[in-house]
Amino acid sequence: MTSPRHAPETLLVLVLVQLIVMIAAARTCNGVARRLGQPGVIGEIVAGLLLGPSLFGRLCPHLSATLFPASAAGPVTMISQVGLILLMFQIGSGFEFSRLPAGRARSGVVATALLSVSLPFGLGVWLGWLSAPALAPGLPLVPYSLFCGVALAITAVPILGRILVEFGLAREPVGLLAISAAALNDVLGWLLLGAVAAYATGGLSPAALLARALAIALLAATWRLVLWPLSRRLLAAFPVAPDGQLPPNLLATALCLMFALALCTWRIGIFPIFGGFAAGLLFHRDAGFVAAWQLQVGRFVLVFFLPIFFTYTGLHTDLLGLDAADLGWLALVLATAIGGKLCAGYLAGRLAGLDAPHAAILGALMNTRGLMELIVLDVGRDLGVLPPKMFTMLVVMAVATTVLTGPLLRVLLPRIGHLATRQVEA
Repeated sequence: MTSPRHAPETLLVLVLVQLIVMIAAARTCNGVARRLGQPGVIGEIVAGLLLGPSLFGRLCPHLSATLFPASAAGPVTMISQVGLILLMFQIGSGFEFSRLPAGRARSGVVATALLSVSLPFGLGVWLGWLSAPALAPGLPLVPYSLFCGVALAITAVPILGRILVEFGLAREPVGLLAISAAALNDVLGWLLLGAVAAYATGGLSPAALLARALAIALLAATWRLVLWPLSRRLLAAFPVAPDGQLPPNLLATALCLMFALALCTWRIGIFPIFGGFAAGLLFHRDAGFVAAWQLQVGRFVLVFFLPIFFTYTGLHTDLLGLDAADLGWLALVLATAIGGKLCAGYLAGRLAGLDAPHAAILGALMNTRGLMELIVLDVGRDLGVLPPKMFTMLVVMAVATTVLTGPLLRVLLPRIGHLATRQVEA
């Protein structure tokens, strides 16, 4: 038996072995997914699922229990959450506000974004209300239903951007409309997630909700009036080097700001990841900083931290834990999620003046979810408002809707005389 004196070293060895397995599995599946014409991140998500109880835990239960014991859950969870905050900083700093609606295209973009959020959100709330007695007995109905709504309303901008390049749509009108609407959809989705998370943790008390709203308003004012000008001065005092290197003082200060804002958002009950995103927005106007971060830090976040997050998600997802009755609910989740986005995108496209084939392509593009969906589900699970079976179903939906985009486009694009031009790593 290992003595207490050696317990930390034993835990360290176990975590290091886990990291080797996670990173190797993620990169292997990333390559397989790209060879199959799918975004690499889909392969990494699947790797996380394969390492969990859906496959590895089922085929090799003793080895799985040895490799992923409960004693190591704490360190891996912390690494995963830190990585998620770093990822949200990266998303915030790289957020392309130029894709938000402007000029003559504003009405079509706004209509597409609003419909692609509101219709799936409403369907998700209905799905939550309908499924609560069977899938979420004992959980508060309103937070559960609202999280189902947010889960169905999400569109993943990063993966969508890669898909547009892969299929040669990045400069086409339908592609520009899709990415612009998805960017606005992203803003609305994060606002919805923050509001629902605040409601879920604040309960029904009007006083608690008012206090939460005031705290959020105070944080927003501090961000705009104090941190925004501070970040401008920081970037001026420590500019990115001509060779694209991040000054150590700039990097250290950005990390401190990121984690401080994560603590602030956690304290007011809207989850630490929003602090990471808010910190990233402070730096998004500086193209040099964004490029340097992506090159020097971003790749490490994607290669090291993301596989940990995917495996963390996979360990809580048991596909084989769904029984025959659950498969009917899973089919309804998929039909509602896919139908809601396709119909919303199609209707919005027609309202924007697109013909039927182009409107159908817009609907297919808006159906992409991917990593953004898993972040939403992670929040809901950690807050205790998404039970295991619905969590599993929504993870399946996140993968299925993203995988479906490519085949749908290969069917729809020839109808407008357009073919995919090239494949890129995603």
